[in-house]
Amino acid sequence: MPITLEAGDTAPDFELQDQDGKTHRLQDYRGQTVVLYFYPRDNTPGCTKQACGFRDNHEDIGAEGAVVLGVSTDNAASHTKFREKYDLPFPLLVDEDARVSTEYGSWGEKTLYGRKSIGMTRSTFVIGPDGTFTKVWKRAKAADNADAVLKLLRGA
Repeated sequence: MPITLEAGDTAPDFELQDQDGKTHRLQDYRGQTVVLYFYPRDNTPGCTKQACGFRDNHEDIGAEGAVVLGVSTDNAASHTKFREKYDLPFPLLVDEDARVSTEYGSWGEKTLYGRKSIGMTRSTFVIGPDGTFTKVWKRAKAADNADAVLKLLRGA
């Protein structure tokens, strides 16, 4: 049975390392808004478009008091290359065993072009300063995800 997290639910705590080996825990961000987005793979067209959207809106998202954290099952070396290639100013967290992705309902069975497979679903969670979800996109659109997040943060 798939995990379903919705606005108002308490976000599961996590502990993951970023591309540089620095540990990030949700509890470390208490008091801040966290934009936690799960994406399938580094350097793929949709994921690049999504990451660059967050890059291009990073300053404005930060001005709204939020931090951006990207998560995929790629390893630290892959994340480092992806960040450097596209000048991404936010951490990319390594979830190689998909443990956190599974807890957030972002990893599991999916259907693409009629074929079922197990993998990452592009999803985005906005976690308020109190640790509860303010918005959940279970099927985020790569091209406009960052714009939608910024619009939400601005209260529009």
